Amino acid sequence: MSQTKPVKRWGVPQNEPNQGSTTPIKQPQLTGGSGFLTLLHKEMMRFIRVGFQTVAAPVVTALLYLLIFAQVLEDRVSVYDSVPYTSFLIPGLMMMSMLQNSFANPSSSLIQSRITGNLVFILLPPLSHREIFSAYVLAAIIRGLCVGIFIGLTALFFVRLPVAYPLWVLTFAILSCGIMATLGVIAGLWSEKFDQLAAFQNFLIMPATFLSGVFYSIHSLPPFWQTVSKWNPIFYTIDGFRYGFFAASDVSPWHSLTVVGTAFILLSFFALRLLKSGYKLRN
Repeated sequence: MSQTKPVKRWGVPQNEPNQGSTTPIKQPQLTGGSGFLTLLHKEMMRFIRVGFQTVAAPVVTALLYLLIFAQVLEDRVSVYDSVPYTSFLIPGLMMMSMLQNSFANPSSSLIQSRITGNLVFILLPPLSHREIFSAYVLAAIIRGLCVGIFIGLTALFFVRLPVAYPLWVLTFAILSCGIMATLGVIAGLWSEKFDQLAAFQNFLIMPATFLSGVFYSIHSLPPFWQTVSKWNPIFYTIDGFRYGFFAASDVSPWHSLTVVGTAFILLSFFALRLLKSGYKLRN
């Protein structure tokens, strides 16, 4: 009787029948670092390498606002009793710049990756939707905080800026940047071209930030517009952030913290659902 010979396959070593080897074949093991840390490093290097554009430019813009508004309105606008208008203005400018830059970091990254076609390199690695979300949001928060810190340090050359409650300042800074970073992820997933992203920013982000009490206290507004302002979630980010500096605010800081924290949780949940479903990513 003829003995059946084992069939050899490409790339799969076969033991010879007469050797009697029972040693199992070891499969190659892929080792590497955390995909989350790699993506986080990539997103951070995006704005660090062009720091003159992503960090220095917002600082210069905020200082221009400070110089113009402080000179024009210093003696014409009354805010809190013991707070000069120039000092009042600095936390608002810090928060406005932090919000805008936190939004820009993930939104621009996602839209550029989509248009250039390298978004696939983020989808192919074994990254969970939570890791992708966390990397984009954390990098955006770091960029926003860097911008805010540099604006605050530069403003010290012009006016004294007290910090009554540093923990309140830090809490509102992180949560507020997180809100805009999450909105940036949502906008980046939704937008298929730069025009759509620009519309999202120009018709939603910019009006919400400029009409949130950056340059004024809402108590200087008529009652109707005070009510309208209180429906703007961005107002609570600036008002709570300003409370950390002056121990004075238009509404209770605990109420602001509730609104800001709830907005961050809801937006994060929505963004995670989009990433998990592969919304506009798997086409």
